Amino acid sequence: MISNQILQTTIEGLKGITRIDLCICDTEGKVLATTFPDAEDYESSILAFVDSPADSQVIQGYQFFKVLDEHQLEYILLAKGGSDDVYMVGKLAAFQIQSLLVAYKERFDKDNFIKNLLLDNLLLVDIYNRAKKLHIETNIKRVVFIIETQHEKDVNALETVRNLFAAKTKDFVTAVDEKNIILVKEVKEGETYEDLEKTANTVLDMLNTEAMTQVHVAFGTIVSEIKEVSRSYKEAKMAMDVGKIFYSNKNVVAYSKLGIGRLIYQLPLPLCRMFIKEIFDGKSPDDFDEETLTTINKFFENSLNVSETSRQLYIHRNTLVYRLDKLQKSTGLDLRVFEDAITFKIALMVVKYMKYMENQDY
Repeated sequence: MISNQILQTTIEGLKGITRIDLCICDTEGKVLATTFPDAEDYESSILAFVDSPADSQVIQGYQFFKVLDEHQLEYILLAKGGSDDVYMVGKLAAFQIQSLLVAYKERFDKDNFIKNLLLDNLLLVDIYNRAKKLHIETNIKRVVFIIETQHEKDVNALETVRNLFAAKTKDFVTAVDEKNIILVKEVKEGETYEDLEKTANTVLDMLNTEAMTQVHVAFGTIVSEIKEVSRSYKEAKMAMDVGKIFYSNKNVVAYSKLGIGRLIYQLPLPLCRMFIKEIFDGKSPDDFDEETLTTINKFFENSLNVSETSRQLYIHRNTLVYRLDKLQKSTGLDLRVFEDAITFKIALMVVKYMKYMENQDY
């Protein structure tokens, strides 16, 4: 059903052009939108007209019209004016509302289709049949963005995203849960992942400015067929989760740039616990003091370069060597050796993942 606000805007626009008063009621005589007072006085006449076989009729000086949606009566339109064109204007107004019904139904059907497509609720044959009926192209490149808002049911954020992409008929904006806005975007010829990241940052900036809300944006890989859109959606979901664990300082995360974090995210927790127990002999990186953790992180940031790390930490090179030797004695891993450094880095990431997943359980 069309909202009352849309109906009111429609008939006010028509009145401005034609100088004819209009009123729209439901089939029970309730006034939904009107340009004249006392429209409620015609309730009994409306109910009588509903039961009559006529499509249009003059009652109490007003021209009554039935507005149908696929042979189903949806609205009653009343028209009154001083000119002889009332009947013609009323017919045009009824046709306009009928066209709105079709447009809104198609929009709802498309939204419903996209939701079911994302959630893998459609058979392959249904995907192509319904896409054809809804005039949705099946063989263009697309990518799925997930925009996570701070608050549930953030209407302002949803409308801002819709306004940003609504004019592009091959893009779809929807929501499948309370906090996430989904954008299924067409990828044009020559558009790269760098361009998609720029799009994500544009959405981020717009929501910060227009909707005054902080968001996180994640996106999947580009797919060529409509049947693969759900895969891009699942990738975007994983990117959002992995980003929270390993890249918490980033507001935009791409599935294609998750690196080793994507592999760790798919590991079962018992296997992670076993790995950490073997590497740290029952200890945890949480047991390291702040100084040691800062040294480790800075050493990794500088690609295992001792001189650069000591410079950035404002310590003597020998002091850094001493700290690394001390760490090697306690863990058996020498971070100056590439293989040991990889093992240690993965272990730190696994611990992060375990802590995140354990917090999710509570």
